[in-house]
Amino acid sequence: MRFSQRTGWNLEESELARAHRLRLEAGLPIADLTASNPTHCGFNYSRDLLEALNDPRALDYDPQPRGGLLAREAVCAYYARHGAKIDPSHAILTTSTSEAYSFLFRLLCDPGSEVLIPQPSYPLFDFLARLDDVRLKAAPLVYNDGWQIDIEGLRQAITAETRAIVIVHPNNPTGHFTKRWEVEELRRICREFDLSLIVDEVFLDYGLKSTGGSFASGIDGVPVFVVSGLSKIAGLPQMKAAWIVATGPDGVNALDRLEVIADTFLSVNAPVQCALPAWLGGRAEIQRQIRERVAGNLAELDRQFSGLPEVQRLKVEAGWYAVLRIPAIRPDEETVLALLNRGVWVHPGYFFGMPASGWLVVSLLAEDSEFRTGVTKMVDDLWNDHADHTSGPAV
Repeated sequence: MRFSQRTGWNLEESELARAHRLRLEAGLPIADLTASNPTHCGFNYSRDLLEALNDPRALDYDPQPRGGLLAREAVCAYYARHGAKIDPSHAILTTSTSEAYSFLFRLLCDPGSEVLIPQPSYPLFDFLARLDDVRLKAAPLVYNDGWQIDIEGLRQAITAETRAIVIVHPNNPTGHFTKRWEVEELRRICREFDLSLIVDEVFLDYGLKSTGGSFASGIDGVPVFVVSGLSKIAGLPQMKAAWIVATGPDGVNALDRLEVIADTFLSVNAPVQCALPAWLGGRAEIQRQIRERVAGNLAELDRQFSGLPEVQRLKVEAGWYAVLRIPAIRPDEETVLALLNRGVWVHPGYFFGMPASGWLVVSLLAEDSEFRTGVTKMVDDLWNDHADHTSGPAV
């Protein structure tokens, strides 16, 4: 059988994945500090949450490519709380933000076109781009007392094949909110090179001190496509509901073309569309729990690492991850394997496009006791590792 080149991935189990699987199969304890699924992290969901799926209107098959009007109105009401006035005709429902990206890549790109994305960022983008025959090109996010887009690096990455820039606002995993000066620079670049801006706002509601403004308000002279969904906003990754909000020049043409793409698949099911207004309307309670968990675990992380100055917890403004800068004395994969042997599971930074040594990424979603146990083991291992490499010869 001949397969397409776009699926020519290396499907062999990695050393990290194999070690993790074997530890699970052996029944050995693991404090999971990679958790990204809130439904597995001990949060309390409303007992009547699933009642929203019993809406009798879902029995009537009424295929609307952009999605049901009531669901799109609920999306617009969500953005109104963020100060963005959106007409329902500018929203298109999808089953996931992954599907939303696929729709946008097909809208904006021909095979071989390039899309720029500042890194560190979410590793799934590589797979999405390849499946749509698009080349993903990294541009740097840099850290200098806080994360920021390297505007000159971004500009230098642009070629004749570049069609769009992807911004994750706030970024995953760095928690960086795009600042006003960065937005202005992006506006200049997009207008100069005739580029569109794709903005992922799934973590928008999870600012540690305040939420950032939404790009759904638009940027003068720039086609902006905002993607988000219930997975993070309502802590419901299993319900498979997301959307695209389009603003900017030639928006009517873009939306008409997106409608044809959506009509080709008609992937969003009726029960979820009917339930979406209730789930979006009830998001406050689960968001409160997640924000409290994240804040508590971040404080615990800082408390335990305060005695280990060689490890720096980088500034984070939003989301539910923390980035640790550790001494680059060995490959991060070795550090993660050593931590796994101690019973704690964390991400090496290179998963997100960071260098191969000196970076770890920790999820802040785990339940308090599991998180505390995991961080304690991390501190012990990194302390011992540091001691081994700084102790001089006996005299």
